[in-house]
Amino acid sequence: MIQVIDKQGFPILKDYALIIGIDPGVNTGISCWHKAEKRLLWVECHPAVEAEILVLKMAAEGRNIWVRFEDARLRKWFGNAGLEQLQGAGSIKRDCQRWEEFLTYHNIPFEKVAPRNNRTKMTANAFKMLTGWQGKTNEHGRDSAALIIGL
Repeated sequence: MIQVIDKQGFPILKDYALIIGIDPGVNTGISCWHKAEKRLLWVECHPAVEAEILVLKMAAEGRNIWVRFEDARLRKWFGNAGLEQLQGAGSIKRDCQRWEEFLTYHNIPFEKVAPRNNRTKMTANAFKMLTGWQGKTNEHGRDSAALIIGL
């Protein structure tokens, strides 16, 4: 992981122009925040491989990007989850591991975010009110944007 850290151990964001949020999964939410303009550029959902290609293309174009992805491996609570839900958790954990491998391999700076530390499952209306985003979104895209709004 390539990252500039301050004295308290937090990432320093000032050097990054674009921040990419990723909600891993079969349907991968991916969003882009323009730091200087303080606005979302796009909120989308793609198959995982297409999301990887999009991030790789941005990095190859020399865009000054930093990626934040929600990492299910950092989840330490499970509540009353049933067997089916826990089996699905294994799949999403593999998706998160894959994103970490991909970003590390391509030397793309990133941060892993615990699910508890993200505002997820916003309705489309709540998302519009919070962000002013007028485009069409789905739950995965909104979850990815929640990782990066306001950074």
